Amino acid sequence: MPRSKTSQDALRAAPPADVMSALVAGQLAEPFQYLGLREHPDGFALNVFVPGADEVTCITGKSSRTPMVPVSEAPGLFSTLLRKAQPYRVTARNGETTWTFEDPYRFGQVLSDDDIYYLGEGSMNRLWSALGAHVITHEGVDGVHFAVWAPNAARVALVGDFNVWDARRHGMRRLGQSGIWEIFVPGLQVGDVYKYAIHGPDGQALPLKADPVGFGSEHPPRTGSVVRDLSGHTWDDARWMADRSNRHDIDTAISIYEVNLASWKRAPGNRPLSYTELATDLIDYVADMGFTHIELMPITEHPFDGSWGYQPIGMYAPTIRHGTPDEFRALVTAAHNKGLGVLLDWVPAHFPLDEHGLAQFDGTHLYDHADPREGFHQDWNTAIYNFGRREVVNWMRSNALYWLEEYHLDGLRVDAVASMLYRDYSRADGEWVPNADGGRENYENIAFLRDTNSFVYGELPDIMTVAEESTAFPGVSRPVYLGGLGFGFKWNMGWMNDTLRYMQEDPINRKHHHHLMTFGIHYAFSENFVLPISHDEVVHGKGSMLSKMPGNTWEKFANLRAYYGFMWSHPGKKLLFMGQEFAQAAEWNHNQSLDWHLLDDPAHAGVQRLVRDLNQLYRTTPALHRNDVRPGGFAWLDGGDTEHSVYVYQRNGDPDEPRVVVALNMTPVERTDHRIGLPGTGYWREALNTDATEYGGGGRGNLGGVRTDDNEWMGQAQSARVTLPPLSAVILIEGEDDI
Repeated sequence: MPRSKTSQDALRAAPPADVMSALVAGQLAEPFQYLGLREHPDGFALNVFVPGADEVTCITGKSSRTPMVPVSEAPGLFSTLLRKAQPYRVTARNGETTWTFEDPYRFGQVLSDDDIYYLGEGSMNRLWSALGAHVITHEGVDGVHFAVWAPNAARVALVGDFNVWDARRHGMRRLGQSGIWEIFVPGLQVGDVYKYAIHGPDGQALPLKADPVGFGSEHPPRTGSVVRDLSGHTWDDARWMADRSNRHDIDTAISIYEVNLASWKRAPGNRPLSYTELATDLIDYVADMGFTHIELMPITEHPFDGSWGYQPIGMYAPTIRHGTPDEFRALVTAAHNKGLGVLLDWVPAHFPLDEHGLAQFDGTHLYDHADPREGFHQDWNTAIYNFGRREVVNWMRSNALYWLEEYHLDGLRVDAVASMLYRDYSRADGEWVPNADGGRENYENIAFLRDTNSFVYGELPDIMTVAEESTAFPGVSRPVYLGGLGFGFKWNMGWMNDTLRYMQEDPINRKHHHHLMTFGIHYAFSENFVLPISHDEVVHGKGSMLSKMPGNTWEKFANLRAYYGFMWSHPGKKLLFMGQEFAQAAEWNHNQSLDWHLLDDPAHAGVQRLVRDLNQLYRTTPALHRNDVRPGGFAWLDGGDTEHSVYVYQRNGDPDEPRVVVALNMTPVERTDHRIGLPGTGYWREALNTDATEYGGGGRGNLGGVRTDDNEWMGQAQSARVTLPPLSAVILIEGEDDI
């Protein structure tokens, strides 16, 4: 049947045959050149692609309706000619179903030329404000704007439930040579699930990709990104934020509780607690225990529970396992209003190879190195970021600021820094590529760390960054302008390894390993150290802290209490992994709750009480924290009593503040009338004794304190006889009260 003249006129608006063929095949790279409204010799051509529709009508003005003609050569394509360019809507019918929608191809570009320039230059400080999915009003219409960096892609399309995951329907606009693709989709809203359908440089379709700047994700094992609106949140933590800089000073008491949110405590049915539940249960508990900060093991979205978050894919998305972004914000607010800072374990060293993630994102090694000697972590079966590429640096550096700014987090603990610093990390000869000077240092990663620390401290000088770094790389916690990496603090892995080796020795052999407890002082002030007893020490067959201790049950608890007394009185900020504060008996299992029932046992409850009191003493006694990073804050009184495994040292605050003396007895032999030198005359109060009955000990001690006499001892002009209970730490403070 011959077409009418009207139909023939409308069909003149259709794209060329090769374009229509590519459109139907889902291979049209530049759909904005052909779909929507464009100039035509006879007016304005309108082409709309609605697969499955029987009829399509264009609506202009208030009610003007123009039927569109189906193009038989391209099923789903409808065309017409309009006399003038004007806003329009589309009504489609399929059988008895009719729907009206705004055509995404009628809308202009959203990102500005400045946005594109700074993204291309790798200098957009808040990259997330441009890329990702943003709920906006564009040209008077509500919807969601999507933008993604995929410079080597031949085509990028948006897919989701809203278009039945049909990659032909929402092909994106390529923004010049920037590598950015964008589309505004009217009518989409918070909660919609989406991914990117990308064709690589060779035109082949890749596995569907999650958004590298997605603010939300589906609950694993599903892998879609989810539209979230970050705007409009009202924060209620102004008092904390105003005073935050005082919480992170090197002279401040910092005691960190490291927690895995999924396994701290479980709800009935073994369900992980929500952010809302944690905002009361966890926050109240940590505040009551006297810690100053919570460190969250990675809550960036990750596909595999067993990675504990250390193989993240959604670097801009707090995991949905516990709730929405705003519910996570409420958790942070609750912490701040209880006087607690919140640190995030941040993972810029590597990423997993899951097909929906960054690996081969646009069909090339976009985020990682192509050479496996640089781009593949053999230990973790992961890819290594290419921080020699400015766009990748910008993406990750912006991510650091994103968490600090959008979620009011107080700092970042940066994971696996050692693996970033050296090109030969965990590699044999021939398995790594030397730097430009033939050495092993990774210049690009070092520059990235320095740049990121300078950047976030420049934007938010009251936060803190902490490096997990296990080598002797110099200046990790020194300012960049002095040649350092610029971190605020560094984990003291050497102290942790040495002292735990000592504690695991049978006390009868400890005299042969005396130096393991003293060696840390030789370098204690070379960095701003945190003393870490982290999750790494209580997994993979290492057992719990309690199980590491030698001896019978009573001796195990006594050893652990003495070690905590040593740790809290040693120079350096403190970090303790959850469960170890009440002597968790079994090693950590990420699939279940901590063993809270153990607190029914007085021995476990006693350790918990001790940690609470240590935190209180540490926070309220300047000598125990004021000079954590200065040699003047520490002095040995007796560091060489190997035969008795006794250590005596003093801690000093400012000159006008009471000094502290700590005596450790690391054998199960009680030492009565043990003389120690003291740096000041008069009365010294026994502020804490790990053998106290309330901690589960035997109650042996010094009746509240001791008074000095004139016997010179340990290089001091005065001394006192003290009782050192078996396997104990005794902490004395000078000049407080009287006997």
